[in-house]
Amino acid sequence: MDLLQSIIETNRHFIRPGVFPPLPKNPKKQFAIFTCMDTRLVDFLEPAMGIKRGDAKIIKNAGNTLVDPLHGGVIRSLVAAVFMLGVEEIFVIGHEDCGMAQVDAEGLKRDMVARGIALQTIDTHVPDLAQWLGAFACPEENVIEVVGKIRANPLIPADVPIHGLIFCPNNGRLDVMVNGYNADGFRQLSAITG
Repeated sequence: MDLLQSIIETNRHFIRPGVFPPLPKNPKKQFAIFTCMDTRLVDFLEPAMGIKRGDAKIIKNAGNTLVDPLHGGVIRSLVAAVFMLGVEEIFVIGHEDCGMAQVDAEGLKRDMVARGIALQTIDTHVPDLAQWLGAFACPEENVIEVVGKIRANPLIPADVPIHGLIFCPNNGRLDVMVNGYNADGFRQLSAITG
């Protein structure tokens, strides 16, 4: 049985009419989380934060990075969440040991070529592969930078607190990098981290 068949078979056994009550589109706790797509966070970050299905909007990408801080899909999703779905706060959550902090752009380019992507296509469409991927050196600094980019975005209202946290994928600990309630919190934490 291939993966698709396995998933469909599992789904047939999962469906139980009446067991999963319909939920509203708006998050119960009126906040959005922008985090990484790392598999170690699945079914771990939410319980570590005390949230359940229907509590928050969750947006994910590789490394919780913003490569287009004005027009990109993350900002579009956050604007929709704030103005259409009642989101009142935003949490940017990075994590320790993030793969985007260890990107080998040249190795990735070799892998892409080995899988049939022409080198000229890569160089034409993404001349700076590491920048396009949103690679960074330090997850904590990335969270602080992303909070700053979201805060500076003219489409995000100034009254929406934007928090920055780091998650440990081994034990579930959350550490605050930016306290969005404190107007000076961003400047203070930025100064501390460099």
